[in-house]
Amino acid sequence: MKFTEYVKETRAEMTHVNWPTREQTIRFTLMVIIVSLVVAALLGLSDFVFSKLLTLLF
Repeated sequence: MKFTEYVKETRAEMTHVNWPTREQTIRFTLMVIIVSLVVAALLGLSDFVFSKLLTLLF
């Protein structure tokens, strides 16, 4: 397959993509940020608790 043919087919396929709206993109981005912060907080809290438990045991 030639490069120009590849580019033409790729551009044609990109027209079939169902792109999210701006509102959907913002909403999904906020969801990812919030979930990441919650997971980070839970992991940080569990690390803190386990390290305190280990210092009490040893």
